[in-house]
Amino acid sequence: MKATRTALPEVMLLEPKVFGDARGFFFESFNQRVFEEATGVKADFVQDNHSRSARGVLRGLHYQLQQAQGKLVRVVEGAVYDVAVDIRRSSPNFGKWVGEVLSAENQRQLWVPEGFAHGFLVLSETAQFLYKTTDYYAPAHERCIVWNDPQLAIDWFAHGFTGEPSLSAKDQQGKPLAQAEVFA
Repeated sequence: MKATRTALPEVMLLEPKVFGDARGFFFESFNQRVFEEATGVKADFVQDNHSRSARGVLRGLHYQLQQAQGKLVRVVEGAVYDVAVDIRRSSPNFGKWVGEVLSAENQRQLWVPEGFAHGFLVLSETAQFLYKTTDYYAPAHERCIVWNDPQLAIDWFAHGFTGEPSLSAKDQQGKPLAQAEVFA
């Protein structure tokens, strides 16, 4: 596995070793020892989640203040534009974001540590998105930053999607970063 630090050094793009031929491919999607060696991160994953979404669905920007979750995310069908935002007030990168296209084709994964908000926009007709978390889902502690916060200025449309994204009721109620509860 190759781990590349992004512009936010705690967020890493992971590329597994893929073995393929005319019959298809094989790769280890997760190996604890290889993950730790490649990233230097010791994470205990406790929950796996799987979502399926249509083109234009935007989920996020989500995080949990208590029971903060690190997330190892990947796409097994379709493609998404995946975004992580540093929301640790004490960080020199507070309010900065990185985005990566994750797809079934490129088989990349993104490590999004605790202290970051996370979201994605579906670029393909449908996408199946899988992610491992380091803590359990805790709805009472979940928060959402509005996807189009002008302070963040995330370029959601850099990869060909046009139109208005489809949002859940929860995501429509997201707060701007300036009003959001964030990490110290």
